[in-house]
Amino acid sequence: MQNPDMINGLFEFTSGILSWINVRQLYKDKEVRGYSIKVFSFFVLWGYWNLYYYPNLHQWVSFFGGISITLASTTWLILAIYYKNKEMK
Repeated sequence: MQNPDMINGLFEFTSGILSWINVRQLYKDKEVRGYSIKVFSFFVLWGYWNLYYYPNLHQWVSFFGGISITLASTTWLILAIYYKNKEMK
């Protein structure tokens, strides 16, 4: 295992844990303020790209950390779209 993979993987895992805090807060608030869903969508797509890219580099720690943040980001995005649509009605 490579040190850069370990360090990047740690950042990925930590980002995932912290992102779940945002998911919980959005679920609690049930409204989106101060975020652009379009911008956030880009970063979610980047997360999915990483899930393809890391295995090709044999960076497995980063890959599993990437799963964490990509799931959290996807969940946040789905909730944000849901609450924005609900707000517009």
